[in-house]
Amino acid sequence: MKGILYGIGVGPGDPGLLTLKAIEKIRMCDVIAVPDSGAENRAAAIAREYVAGKPILSIGLPMTRDRDELAEKREHAAGLICGQLDAGKSVGFLTLGDPTVYSTYGYLHRIVINRGYEANIIPGVTSFCAAAAALGEMLCEGGEALHVIPASYGDLESALSLGGTKVLMKSGKKLNDTIDALREKNLLHQAFMVQRAGMDGERLLRDLSGEAGGEYFTVVIVKGEGD
Repeated sequence: MKGILYGIGVGPGDPGLLTLKAIEKIRMCDVIAVPDSGAENRAAAIAREYVAGKPILSIGLPMTRDRDELAEKREHAAGLICGQLDAGKSVGFLTLGDPTVYSTYGYLHRIVINRGYEANIIPGVTSFCAAAAALGEMLCEGGEALHVIPASYGDLESALSLGGTKVLMKSGKKLNDTIDALREKNLLHQAFMVQRAGMDGERLLRDLSGEAGGEYFTVVIVKGEGD
């Protein structure tokens, strides 16, 4: 009998934000798969208490935008996981935040499903929800729209023209560009930033005018006019 793959969201960084369902599935799985692509391997540290003693399957997935390289590495990673499933072992793939939001796991989920295996998703607390909570800010109320935008991809200027609240993900490496775009749109006074939400060294900023540089774990929240 083949094993089952579980994509498990472990939240943004605070082990206290692990859901009961995530803990249950981590404890149940025979093997824990962890991406070794730099920042993402923090997922194992968050769930350390429940992972202890289980075999760890390190999944090599590079932080690159080269489509061919990514496709090759994802197929190889899926093959490693399927090998465990063929042996009848259930695999828990740990991912920061939620597996359905800009997650490495999403690509592997589709590949594994297409190969005929069973795969399930266990949701987790997103970094932008944790960031909003840390700031004490509401993301959206009433009829307000909420837009989740990958700031370092695509047309940020057009995205900032959208109504409602804008959550800018993946903005750390291009924080200066993001701040310049906010300034140009006269939105800087409506923007807040959280770095390392739920982790050691968490930073909450309500004034981005003097910021320079950034880090991987950065979320910028831009409130709509009049909020």
